[in-house]
Amino acid sequence: MNPRVSNELVLHRLEQAKEDLRACKTLYREQLYKASNNRAYYAIFHAIRSILALEPIDFKRHKDIIAYFNKNYVNTEKFPKTMGRRIARASQVREDSDYDDDFFVNPENTLIQMQTAEELLKLVEEYINNIIK
Repeated sequence: MNPRVSNELVLHRLEQAKEDLRACKTLYREQLYKASNNRAYYAIFHAIRSILALEPIDFKRHKDIIAYFNKNYVNTEKFPKTMGRRIARASQVREDSDYDDDFFVNPENTLIQMQTAEELLKLVEEYINNIIK
């Protein structure tokens, strides 16, 4: 459980997501695609955690955070169902980029990860603004 339910924590996590997205874009411009994939994923991850900060809940493992978000926010259509699949793909790309020496990275695939992060961050920010006005 997350005893620190507060607007401050929500906004802190949202700022972290925005910072990760800025880093993702910078790394992409520098053609550092594996690192850009990593930051795209973490922008997504911190955006999701900002939503979870609205509740008295938190998890230690990434997969648990994503599963909870999918169950309670994607499956209930608070967020588009397509976003669940895109988040799963970003997670897999990040793991491959970080841990698979043979993973081939290309700018087109990294651009997709960056776009997923941008779109989710926009949706999360709108959702949060409607909740904490």
